[in-house]
Amino acid sequence: MLLPKSKLLFFVFSFLLILVKINSHAVDIQRIGVPYVQNYTKAVYQAGNQNWSVISDNNNVLYFGNAEGLQTFDGKYWQLYHMPNKLIVRAVATDNRGKIYVGGFGELGYWAYNNQGLFKYNSLTKLIPKKQELKDEIWKIYVDGNRVIFQSFASIFIYEGGKMKVVKANGPYLFLFKCGNRFLVEVLSQGLFELKNFKLQYIENSNVLGNTGVLSILPYKTKGFIIGTAKNGLFIYDEQGIRPWISNANAELKTFQLNNGIVVLNKYFAFGTILNGIYIIDEAGNLVQHITKASGLQNNTVLSLYADKDQNLWAGLDNGIDRIEINSPLYYYFDKTGKFGTVYSSIIHDTKIYLGTNQGLFYSDWPRKASNSFQTFDFKLIENSQGQVWDLALIDGQLICGHNDGTFIVKGNAIRKISNVNGGWVIKKLSSNPNYLIQGTYTGLVLYKKDNAGQWAYYYKIDQFGEPSRYVEQDSKGNIWISHAYKGLYKVRLSADLKTAENIQYYDQKSGLSSAYNVNAFNLNNRILFSSNKGFIAYDDINDSFFSFQQLNIKLKSFAASNKIIKANNDQYWFINHGKVALADFSKPGRFTIDSNHFSILNGRMVQHYENISQIGNGIYLISVDDGFVIFNADNAAKNQQLSLPKVLIRRIQNTTNNVSLLTELPNADLQIPFNNNNLQISYSLPYYGQAKIRYQYSLNKSGRKWSEWSEQSQKEFTNLGPGKYRFSVRAMVNGILSPVNQFEFEVLHPWYSTLWAKILYVILACVFILAIKLFYQYKLRKHQEQISKKLHAEKEEYLKQESIANEREIIRIKNEQLQKELDSKSRELANSAMNIVYKNELLQKIHDELLKLKDDSGKKLSSDRLKKIQNVIDEGMSDERDWNIFETSFNEAHENFFKKLKTGHPQLIPNDLKMCAYLRMNMNSKEIASLLNISLRGVEIRRYRLRKKLNLEHDKNLVEFLIEI
Repeated sequence: MLLPKSKLLFFVFSFLLILVKINSHAVDIQRIGVPYVQNYTKAVYQAGNQNWSVISDNNNVLYFGNAEGLQTFDGKYWQLYHMPNKLIVRAVATDNRGKIYVGGFGELGYWAYNNQGLFKYNSLTKLIPKKQELKDEIWKIYVDGNRVIFQSFASIFIYEGGKMKVVKANGPYLFLFKCGNRFLVEVLSQGLFELKNFKLQYIENSNVLGNTGVLSILPYKTKGFIIGTAKNGLFIYDEQGIRPWISNANAELKTFQLNNGIVVLNKYFAFGTILNGIYIIDEAGNLVQHITKASGLQNNTVLSLYADKDQNLWAGLDNGIDRIEINSPLYYYFDKTGKFGTVYSSIIHDTKIYLGTNQGLFYSDWPRKASNSFQTFDFKLIENSQGQVWDLALIDGQLICGHNDGTFIVKGNAIRKISNVNGGWVIKKLSSNPNYLIQGTYTGLVLYKKDNAGQWAYYYKIDQFGEPSRYVEQDSKGNIWISHAYKGLYKVRLSADLKTAENIQYYDQKSGLSSAYNVNAFNLNNRILFSSNKGFIAYDDINDSFFSFQQLNIKLKSFAASNKIIKANNDQYWFINHGKVALADFSKPGRFTIDSNHFSILNGRMVQHYENISQIGNGIYLISVDDGFVIFNADNAAKNQQLSLPKVLIRRIQNTTNNVSLLTELPNADLQIPFNNNNLQISYSLPYYGQAKIRYQYSLNKSGRKWSEWSEQSQKEFTNLGPGKYRFSVRAMVNGILSPVNQFEFEVLHPWYSTLWAKILYVILACVFILAIKLFYQYKLRKHQEQISKKLHAEKEEYLKQESIANEREIIRIKNEQLQKELDSKSRELANSAMNIVYKNELLQKIHDELLKLKDDSGKKLSSDRLKKIQNVIDEGMSDERDWNIFETSFNEAHENFFKKLKTGHPQLIPNDLKMCAYLRMNMNSKEIASLLNISLRGVEIRRYRLRKKLNLEHDKNLVEFLIEI
């Protein structure tokens, strides 16, 4: 018979859940190192220091009872909700209906989403009978089916069916604990009681627990319980009664005051203490882990513990919140005190762990077999090992240390030098002759060979090659490839006796390499590969050239640019890309896998270019980091693979139109958004708390958008959304795994102006508008006719006016032409007058000169007395002022009162200066001026010079131009 589809889906889903649980429960907590601790400080979550309780709901959202109220965390956003009067929240519990029950001083109730999707507090205190009112703190809350139990030191309040009942004892309570279907509570000084219905029943012999206080009761095996007391340690309570549990952790729990406890991974017990952090023990009572402030906690006082669905251990501290990855395949040891410096290499050999650092070689004991107890370390410096340790290699059972000062054999806590050649970077067997070791050093290559006692010993330093040799690999043809730190790559062929480098070939950019820097050589499945910034390259020995190894680079993706390859197990290899680590598996042909997600937390924590990973067991690796080491358990990593992700939560819808305001915290199908709030910001988160990158993708269907690009942004803003219905969808991806799609629908309401009544109003207004337009058109037509008539009349008047103006302009033009002609005529007359005067003076001068040449009858020149009268007449003619007066009058008429302007600006000018200025303005030459003034040419130049001084002319200013400009 076939199952209905819904039942089949339910069966498949349930089966997957069982697989997830089985898978997670199979993980073992490691006993060496400590798990990763993620700190959430007060500055991060923005609330009080103390966190009294922790719980999660069905959506894996966490709730913390905080000193300032109820604190929530969904993997991305922290949110604080204040209680009435800002009470401290001491206890928190959740049910399957989305209610979060809380309690504080004199107050109890629950938080839930109201019809608007807002998270609001609902008090239940009013249901308590007045005679039994709550006057102290609520310390524990449990949801048991349809009832909720609140416990204070004075009373137990049972809320069921809308009513509150109170259970009191003959003394004060301490704490109530839910153990399976049973509720156990300690009545101080009386012992342990079981709450059955509304009565307390004494548990026989419970007085053996003492009076220090029962602070934890946890299920143990099938029907038993582990009872934890504050100072008397642990007890077992089963069918045989109550008895002390003898375990190696009991003494420390007594000393450091046990405060709370929780079951983790279904087979371990985690106890928080007041003084010394968290202790985790197994079912046999062995201490498995001890996590303190020294190993990552913010505070050693643990107020609350909680294990979420993914078995992250949450610790509410006296100062902060911490998340502890107890089910992680990575466990850590960090040198918090800086005792041994920076770690360059690490290895485990013969019950000891060795760390090679920049300060020397350190060691500590390592258990020979898997220990049942938590392993601590006490690292000590090996004598005479001070200095830089580069390499630790275990070859044929002998531990070899490459050191700045040479090479050493390490035995126990002592070293023995076998080579004085400085800087042993790398040492390995010579593949062509396994009886030899070859080592790359600061100054070339060194060979080692076993002595008669079977111990590796120095043999020879290879001649003819002295370059720094950071990486050394031998190919199948016997060539030795050596990568220089900064120069490039060498291929060396050794002589038959291995003592000399006979053939040395150097490769750099000229040889086809993309760069000469950081070209490292590695052996991958018996093939020599070389790293480059553009991906791995291989050597073509036929053409003596290099080519990109695309077949590998495509598979490696971002790790194609790795600067180091380290062999892991069988066909597995570590790829290290400048501080980022990945484990690649080549064991299955055609099914290449590469895992970098488990190691993302190590990014940037390894010593760059000197990364070191060594295998210390079947699937267990020791990874060197800056200030310690990390242990990776590949089996735990495989068991802890995440099969599915939770659904992305849509946390807040906010209006961002003007100011940011909250619309809802719980979106639903009835969400309607006014049009004036059509700018939205949607915040979402994935309640996943591991150390992995979370990326989101969204879509909004009405806008025609497909899925967006993947992004780490956990909110999206939409602006100017049009009216209508929308469906918002969002999903997440972690480590290549997709989460289920979450979506919600909402509607942006139409604006008021697009409603039915608005449309009716629009029709009425349209009719009124049409009528108004008609009346207005008629009115405008009449006005237009009037305007046309007025315009024609105005145009006629304007035409006549313009015609009159044109006539006046023509008359003025004619008058101007006449005036110009008269001016030109006067100018010509002036010029002619001046020339006549010049001609007259020249003529008189010639007469004067001719008279001087006259002779009497005897041939003698006439005496001056006889010529004097005629000469006087000539002189009077040449200096007659009437010529000048006529000239001056004509000159003023032609040149607009030139003398008046000149005299006004330069009153110091005399009449002769004015004459000189007039002649110069007429652009007469010196000869003509001399004739007019009846002076010599030298006199003219002298007058010109004096005139310039009186006019204060600049040296480079032309005198004639100046006079013309007046």
